[in-house]
Amino acid sequence: MSAQITRVEVFHFRHPLAAPVTTVMGPMVARPALLIRVEDADGAAGWGEIWCNFPPDGDFHRARLAGNILPAALRGLTGEEPAPFDVITTRLRRLAIQAGEPGPVSQIAGAADIALHDLRARRQGVPLAVLLGGTARPVPAYASGISPDKFEAQFERMRAKGYRRFKQRIGFGKDDGLAELKAAAAQLREGETMMCDANQAWDADTAIARLDRIVPLGMTWLEEPIPADDPLSDWSRVAQASGIPLAGGENFGTRHQFAEGIASGAYGFIQPDICKWGGLSGGASVAREALAAGLTYCPHFLGGGVGLIASAHLLAAVGGDGLLEVDSSENPLLDHFSGRGLSLEDGAFPVLDRPGLGYDPDVAGASDRMVSHTEGQVAR
Repeated sequence: MSAQITRVEVFHFRHPLAAPVTTVMGPMVARPALLIRVEDADGAAGWGEIWCNFPPDGDFHRARLAGNILPAALRGLTGEEPAPFDVITTRLRRLAIQAGEPGPVSQIAGAADIALHDLRARRQGVPLAVLLGGTARPVPAYASGISPDKFEAQFERMRAKGYRRFKQRIGFGKDDGLAELKAAAAQLREGETMMCDANQAWDADTAIARLDRIVPLGMTWLEEPIPADDPLSDWSRVAQASGIPLAGGENFGTRHQFAEGIASGAYGFIQPDICKWGGLSGGASVAREALAAGLTYCPHFLGGGVGLIASAHLLAAVGGDGLLEVDSSENPLLDHFSGRGLSLEDGAFPVLDRPGLGYDPDVAGASDRMVSHTEGQVAR
């Protein structure tokens, strides 16, 4: 019988930015990272990550919330549960309702799910990808977070790391960034491709009006042209008008939303974020449902490295033609906590054939950026 979880730690890191990163949601003035570590009675441990990019300073709230609720939420668990995310969210359901915070609660539960999977894989001596039913194989990746005002420098930086696929932000600034999107597309080299992400900037009519400037650029996909919770009829209307596959899912917060989105025919690419919702158990379920429906699974990720590596293992496990998202904006915490940097090898992102994630995050090496560290005992 596996030992129960007895200890949980929350590590909060933050990298201030000299120049803010502009987004549809407003400027990012810092890059935060929230890591958790769970440990069982035998001393075995696993790591997870909590999504915490928005709102500004939301990482402080999530760090405190995680420190308060995780010890009770993990009581009696061993890491052998088939779907820890469901167990934990059920335990925290009333709190999420009462506080009006289903998002932060799901993000914390997702991190715990990842950590418990990591722990279980380490116990078995297998990589996460193998635990999830696949093999630890390299996965194709793309460079995301390309800013309209910095695309040339970001292209060159990520090309030097082996990337040939790029995703640029649009939907804000003068002309909604469409002139810069055209300029960036004109600089693509042979064999390079591009996607664009509007981050929910428009309503359906506005999105359709923008298509005549986006479609000719040959984008692989148009991501979140309208809000994630807009009616599926609006998503279908944009999809039918565009001729470009639509991508979305990072802002879905329930299984029902994913099921409806997959069945709707509006999406070509489904992008759950395991650090926002579902962890590895929920993410794997959605990924396989999307693949069975003929869609492409491309995990969304924007954070501090642990979630990136866990997403790579999941993509390796489920297969398909999906791409791993790797942020190209300034974020040393992403490089550091990935355990290996961000460079591709032979055009793909390596997935280590070692137990669990394949490494231990170097929290001591980022101590100069640590904001807080909390530790809680988990009752048996």
